[in-house]
Amino acid sequence: MLMTSDIRVGTVFKAGNDVVVVQRLLGIKGGRNGQVKKMRVQNILTKSTSELGLDMGEKFEDVQLDYKKMKLSYIDGDNYVFMDLETYDQVEFSKEVLGDNSGYVHPEDDFEVEVAYYEEQPVSITVPTNVVRTITYCEPGIKGDTSGKTYKPATLDTGLEVSVPLFCDIGTKIVIDTRDGSFLERAK
Repeated sequence: MLMTSDIRVGTVFKAGNDVVVVQRLLGIKGGRNGQVKKMRVQNILTKSTSELGLDMGEKFEDVQLDYKKMKLSYIDGDNYVFMDLETYDQVEFSKEVLGDNSGYVHPEDDFEVEVAYYEEQPVSITVPTNVVRTITYCEPGIKGDTSGKTYKPATLDTGLEVSVPLFCDIGTKIVIDTRDGSFLERAK
């Protein structure tokens, strides 16, 4: 069984009679009746997308998936092509299907991703928890501000926008947590 708190981008689960994959986490809202996790999901079979709100205590049926380790080969417009390093088979995903994960992968990366298959069809990817990205644009850093408690927006080499501390500049390599897109540290 899968709990709502275990659901991340790329998680595949059964919601009612539909098998869905999470494309984007939209946030958690709290209220009198408890917390609700909002997300955008895509139905694997019909390819339709919708927003879904789940109570934090709900349980869901796991879906049996097969996984293959692959590496991003190249990006062709809005399509990401992954290659199996053993058989050299290629799988193509659109940027829309990858959701937030598209901002964490780049052809020059040396890490592998896991591609999930449902009934012989590729449905999602799982990226490592921490990835290193390079800042391509942000406002200039402020000398002496190393506290890391104040943040500014920055654009990464994949086009993803994240919040980084004021001491980060263009060209700085940073470590990003792929579960929530947060800044962890400067890369060593």
